[in-house]
Amino acid sequence: MASFLYRLGRLAFRRRRLVALMWVALLALAGFGAASAPAATSSSFSVPGTEAQKAFDLLEERFPGGSADGATARVVFKAPAGEKMTDPGPKAEVTGAVAALKSGSGQVASVTDPYTAQAVSKDGSTAYVSVTYKAGSMELTDGTLHALKETGARARSTGLTVEIGGDALQAAPETGAGEIIGVVIAGVVLAVTFGSMIAAGLPLLTALVGVGIGISTITALAAVFDLGTTTSTLAMMIGLAVGIDYALFIVSRYRAELTGGREKEEAAGRAAGTAGSAVVFAGLTVVIALVGLAVADIPLLTKMGFAAAGTVVIAVLIALTLIPALLGFAGDRVLGRKARHGKAVSDKTNVGARWARLVLRHPVAVLLVGVVGLGAIAVPAASLEVGLPDDGSQPVSTTQRKAYDLLSDGFGPGFNGPLLVVVDGDRAEADRAVELMRNLDGAAAVTAPTFNKAGDTATITVIPKDRPSSLATEDLVHEIRDQSSDNVYVTGATALNTDFSQKMSDALLPYLALVVGLAFLLLMVVFRSVLVPLKAALGFLLSVVAALGAVVAVFQWGWLGSLFGVEQTGPVMSMMPIFMIGVVFGLAMDYEVFLVTRMREAFVHGQRPEEAIVTGFRHSARVVIAAAVIMIAVFAGFIGSSEQMIKMIGFGLAIAVFFDAFIVRMAIVPAVLALLGRRAWWLPRWLDRTLPNVDVEGEQLNKELSQSPGGSDEDRELIPV
Repeated sequence: MASFLYRLGRLAFRRRRLVALMWVALLALAGFGAASAPAATSSSFSVPGTEAQKAFDLLEERFPGGSADGATARVVFKAPAGEKMTDPGPKAEVTGAVAALKSGSGQVASVTDPYTAQAVSKDGSTAYVSVTYKAGSMELTDGTLHALKETGARARSTGLTVEIGGDALQAAPETGAGEIIGVVIAGVVLAVTFGSMIAAGLPLLTALVGVGIGISTITALAAVFDLGTTTSTLAMMIGLAVGIDYALFIVSRYRAELTGGREKEEAAGRAAGTAGSAVVFAGLTVVIALVGLAVADIPLLTKMGFAAAGTVVIAVLIALTLIPALLGFAGDRVLGRKARHGKAVSDKTNVGARWARLVLRHPVAVLLVGVVGLGAIAVPAASLEVGLPDDGSQPVSTTQRKAYDLLSDGFGPGFNGPLLVVVDGDRAEADRAVELMRNLDGAAAVTAPTFNKAGDTATITVIPKDRPSSLATEDLVHEIRDQSSDNVYVTGATALNTDFSQKMSDALLPYLALVVGLAFLLLMVVFRSVLVPLKAALGFLLSVVAALGAVVAVFQWGWLGSLFGVEQTGPVMSMMPIFMIGVVFGLAMDYEVFLVTRMREAFVHGQRPEEAIVTGFRHSARVVIAAAVIMIAVFAGFIGSSEQMIKMIGFGLAIAVFFDAFIVRMAIVPAVLALLGRRAWWLPRWLDRTLPNVDVEGEQLNKELSQSPGGSDEDRELIPV
């Protein structure tokens, strides 16, 4: 592989104008596709194979035109102190609001009258109007949303307290200036690392080109593949991070070759052949982890994984082709001023080497501090509670959260999470289901069955006594299912959340086995070792569990919540554990490949294990730390998002990269390798013969170049990143 990438790098360097033009053309083509594509509809959320999804599908079939997948809104009214919603004045205002909502937009499917639908609280203080739309939340027009808000504003002006809940007001997540700040920090880190604005600008430029192509392609295909806004946001998050990092490693290697006296084209080829090989395998581990999310069999998660994997593939291709091409334009200007004038300082005793020697002197102490420290941070993960966000997790300042609280106060905590029971049968079957559910302790109220036109399917609404995210409500879901006949199905947002969380839990172990197993085999091929990949996998598990512990402490317990903009604590998003495992595993293996590849190369060329560790840190530690800081900055930029899910993912990934790069890879890895000594690189002979030799260290490339005309003794010393 190193030989192929060497030739590819030299070709891209020579044909730099053509290569650059091709990438610009791809960017323009993707941008044109995004601009001309039809507007994306709201991304549907489904959980195949679950009872809640079966009930939802049955409703679609038996209640056609019921807008089961349409947006909904609840306009909640509360009377002033000393008055009731049944008084003539408030009642007239609500009746007028109902009429205004019905006539306000052609997208309205139905509007309920609270005085005929029993939607007034027992004490008369609160009432609500339910609005169902024909379209999803992302398809509602500005006129429709304006009519909804204006109706609330008019009623509010009469002295009533009016708040609006439901997904009709759901908007695309606003990420603010966070990502821009992250990119700026990345630029500063690159400038400090390289000492050259040209070298610092190349990774930023190419990462933005890659993200531009990826996000534009996702936008162009959004309507076809039902891709939501979260998909493109996560693709941008990961694409920026790996795009900058992969380019950073190639540019760093090119600079090392130039300072070693190579010609520019030769330096570009060697950078692609050595650091490029590590980029390919690092990218492959990330892609495996992201595509493996399909194991969960959740369409939304699968789409997110494939879209993000696509941006990673683009980042790898850009690092291998566009970076060498741009290096051809930049020449030796990627070097700092001192290096260009032959004043480069030797790196034999740099910070990385000194740190490695410190760890080698105290490997047991470093290992214990690292493991115990991460173990302590991981403790909150034992109290992990998962769920899907609803209006109760919105900031307390929003109208959705205020509506949620008004309904909870007026009708009980379970009113915000009603269960919808679908009975596939006649009236007798439905009456038996109602009787059974009214006798359950966890049910506060059970409505009479509502039948379709054919009379063969009924819906029953069950109001739990407890809040939607409570264990008591989850137990009620299971109790209804266990005690009802096979043709009675429980659905609704609360039941769907329960099923989704269960499916995530069931998929976790198979996903871990698939991703860790494939990556273990891949790393075994790269490092020609059994213990090094095993150590890499165990270190990853330690860092990801510690990161989950931090997520629980901040978002579930509220520790330092104000620092990270967490206005409301609650359960951790159900897909967070499996998503974090996938993304963090892929990124963690990046640092493992870039750092340990150089150690193996030094060991293969005769250095003692301890010397090889120091050599690896001397050449790679600075670049790996810079890459980690950049990735942390990019992920942390998304903490400022208005969307709780994006905020949580940004924090989780940033803290996980910090733990993995600075504690696991920089401390625990050298300590373990020091204790293992030569055994770290042990590989059974039969396995050595079986595994393919992919030449990540460039040994074969080194031999080819040393034997070719013009080859020299210098060619025997490749120094991969």
